[in-house]
Amino acid sequence: MTVTIIKRCEEKGLRMTGQRRIIAQVIEDSDDHPDVEELFKRASGLDEGISIATVYRTVKLFEEAGILDKLEFGDGRARYEDAERDHHDHLIDMNSGAVIEFVDAEIEALQERIAQKLGYELRGHRLELYGVPIKKE
Repeated sequence: MTVTIIKRCEEKGLRMTGQRRIIAQVIEDSDDHPDVEELFKRASGLDEGISIATVYRTVKLFEEAGILDKLEFGDGRARYEDAERDHHDHLIDMNSGAVIEFVDAEIEALQERIAQKLGYELRGHRLELYGVPIKKE
């Protein structure tokens, strides 16, 4: 099991207030890619005293500490996910904005081969595919 976001924040020496703990828990419980507004909506449902400014500051702090990854899918909204989630790629539905996570062994192997062919050892990557649903007749 991966170490919780709260535990990783504490290990990095971040001061974890009650509101930061709530925001961290909301992120950890998310199975999607929420933006700050969505995180605020979820967190303020647990603590009405949390302000949107607190969520913005906390997300920025977590990102700078390497706890969160910031994702930008071209829709003008920065979205976030736990930086220690298992590796996956993204397919973005350009009509709805839905983000679909996937892992494909063939794509992973191809990326490794390309890096080696170009004389590199692959240390990481991000793959984002953008598409629209195929119309069924």
